[in-house]
Amino acid sequence: MPSLNQFAYVPGSTNYQWGYGGAIPNIPITGAPADTNWTRWAMLNDGTTYRLYFFKGSTNNTLYQFGFDGTSYAYGHNSIPVLTLINIPADADMDSFAMLWDGANYRLYVKRLGFPTTLYQAAYVPGSTNYQFGYQSIPSIAITGFPANTDWSRWSMLHDGTAYRIYAMQLGSNTQLLQGSFNAATSTYQYAYNSIPVLNLVNTPANSNLAAFAMLFGQNAYRLYFQTL
Repeated sequence: MPSLNQFAYVPGSTNYQWGYGGAIPNIPITGAPADTNWTRWAMLNDGTTYRLYFFKGSTNNTLYQFGFDGTSYAYGHNSIPVLTLINIPADADMDSFAMLWDGANYRLYVKRLGFPTTLYQAAYVPGSTNYQFGYQSIPSIAITGFPANTDWSRWSMLHDGTAYRIYAMQLGSNTQLLQGSFNAATSTYQYAYNSIPVLNLVNTPANSNLAAFAMLFGQNAYRLYFQTL
C-alpha cells in the first residue's frame, strides 16, 4: 500500500521542500478498500481534519474518504467513508480531480475534456453523502494564462483562507510547479495572479510517484504530497 511523502513551502522562497518545518516526511495510508484507485486522488484540510480521497475502482461517481488520525491517513477516520458525485457534466474529464475546503464549503473540481481548459465545480451537500455539481458553486470556471507547457495531467488546488489556488506541474519537469489563483474580477483561475508563478520542489525522495500530486493548506503551512511507488 502506498504512503505519502510530505513537502511544505519554505516562506520567503520559491521552494517546496520535503519534510520542511515539521512536515512529517512520510505518512502511512491504512485500511484502504481493495478496489481503491490509487491513481485518482486528492486532499484537503478543513481546519479539523486533514482528508484524503480516492475514487473507487473504475467508477466515476464514488469516492472513498480517509482522515489523518495522528499517525496515518485511515479509511473512514472522522469521515463519511463513501461519497457519491451527482450531476457530473457529460464532458467532464474524470481521470483526475482536486478538492479544497474554503471555510464554508467542501469543494470538488474536475476539468472539462479538451481545451481551452475549464473547471467544473461541485460542493458537498450538508447532511448527505453527496457532492453535487453546481451546488453552491460557479458551475464552470475558465483557467487562463497558463503556459503552453503546463502538464494538466498533474494538477491540484487548495484554499489558504484568502485565495483559491491552482497548481500544475511543468510538462517534462518533476521539479517545477506552476501556480495561479482565482481572479474574482474576471471569474477565472489566472496564471501568476496573486501568486508566485513558478515554484520548485526540493529534496524529492527517489521513491516518490511523480504521476500525480495533491496540495492543501494547514497549520499555516502550504503542503504538497506525492504518493510513494
